Amino acid sequence: MIRPVVTGLPVVSPVMLIGQAPGIKEGPLGRPFAWTAGKTMFQWFRDIGLDEPEFRTRVYMAAVCRCFPGKAASGGGDRVPSADEIARCSKHLAAEARLLQPQLVIPVGKLAIAQLLPDVEKLVDVIGGQRRASLGGVAVDVIALPHPSGASTWHRTEPGKTLLVRALSKIAQHEAWRALVALDQPGTTPTAHAVA
Repeated sequence: MIRPVVTGLPVVSPVMLIGQAPGIKEGPLGRPFAWTAGKTMFQWFRDIGLDEPEFRTRVYMAAVCRCFPGKAASGGGDRVPSADEIARCSKHLAAEARLLQPQLVIPVGKLAIAQLLPDVEKLVDVIGGQRRASLGGVAVDVIALPHPSGASTWHRTEPGKTLLVRALSKIAQHEAWRALVALDQPGTTPTAHAVA
């Protein structure tokens, strides 16, 4: 893996997003989802109530692996982290879940989804639904999203397009998400899980 380690802001939040691993641009920019895929993903979240700056300061952003894995040998995109690399980084993800005690976890992409729902083989089986899972011994609601990569057409073609809309609707309706969006409303007091 290629340093630097890329992490989101250290916010206390009832919502945790888990990405796969930073791309080549995220390291120099010092933040996750800082390039093309991020533009797409933050548009999704803006459509359900939080723009990029709000999201970054209200949602805890983690990743399966925290360093750029390098380019794939085939030249077609980034290398998928090895099982050993994932295992070594998983202790950080588990510790974060234990500290944060999130109510909602949003895994983005197949690698992130597999950390919570290892028996799911196809995106159509999980995108658009809500499940319960355990992360670091913490029971959480899971609403998965496809990876917003420009190289992927899954979220732009059917059934992915419809399932993405359904997943975003479920996120928007989730109590933890609604609490974050409500922080902008006059007279709203943050809960213990709201952003510090």
